[in-house]
Amino acid sequence: MESKYYIKTENNTVECQLCPHFCIIRKGRLGVCNTRLNTDGVLQSVQWGVIASSSLDPIEKKPLFHFFPGKMIYSIGGFGCNLSCLFCQNFEISQYVPQNIDKLRIITPSEIVQKAKIHPNNIGIAYTYNEPTISIEYILETAELIRHEGMKNVIVSNGFINPEPLSALLELIDAFNIDLKAFSDDFYKKITKGSLKPVLNSLKAIRESGKHLELAFLVIPNLNDDLNEASLMFNWIANELGEHTVLHINGYHPAYLLNNQSTKAITLHTLYQLAKERLHYVYIGNNQCIDNELSTKCPKCESVVIKRSIYNASPMGIDQKGYCAGCGFGPIVTL
Repeated sequence: MESKYYIKTENNTVECQLCPHFCIIRKGRLGVCNTRLNTDGVLQSVQWGVIASSSLDPIEKKPLFHFFPGKMIYSIGGFGCNLSCLFCQNFEISQYVPQNIDKLRIITPSEIVQKAKIHPNNIGIAYTYNEPTISIEYILETAELIRHEGMKNVIVSNGFINPEPLSALLELIDAFNIDLKAFSDDFYKKITKGSLKPVLNSLKAIRESGKHLELAFLVIPNLNDDLNEASLMFNWIANELGEHTVLHINGYHPAYLLNNQSTKAITLHTLYQLAKERLHYVYIGNNQCIDNELSTKCPKCESVVIKRSIYNASPMGIDQKGYCAGCGFGPIVTL
């Protein structure tokens, strides 16, 4: 499948326009994500239709806590990523692309949609597990079909994408969970081989579009857990995205090339309290915590409107429009 986002230069060389790497790719070579191949001056997406993993998941597992709480979503992912995070939790598929990927079975968008439709209580498709935006052509085609079926499209992404392709996604995607990996460009450059500013720009564009947005922050000891830096992050989120922005503060466990110790519970709780000074909806994940830190309270009357335990959600205090059933504040969730 030919890429939608590239320009041809000289001598059959191309420049990929999908993400801020702007890879210059010579004939027969791949870009940073290892999924964009220059074939005689034409940039191809070599993993179109290749599904590495699929599962019917609780929407809370994405994590999305304020988007159709208690529902299930059919989740799919491919191979590859445009970042090289040393701590990648899904490195088996995100940091590995099979050499014979063009020989693997292709599942068409129509076939994927049919799989999504057969699952009970399923609201749509989540593009997740690896970095989904590097399969944007496949996603756009699939998302169009999902929308036609009256179902929802969700993306879990690193947000490292250029404005034009992001704009195309905003036309079809209903909800985003974006990883904000740190609030330091130095961290992004050294630990992920990316940069911070494009991610912040993506977050602002998503917020301005009116689409549902939640953020995930994976806390890694001695790398991105500085309280002053975290305070700057939380202030930026509140000021630029709004104090009602949902933030998931998640614990890290050693994975891939990074062996830092797991995040201590006290660190997560400290960051949780710091974030709550600026944001209404903050949750702790990947760590033992009390149900109160998973449940959702109305910011106005402080009643529990969604009770959670792990991935189980009971929206007992939410009306049919997503507002607090007690005081009418909202919307608190998207339904």
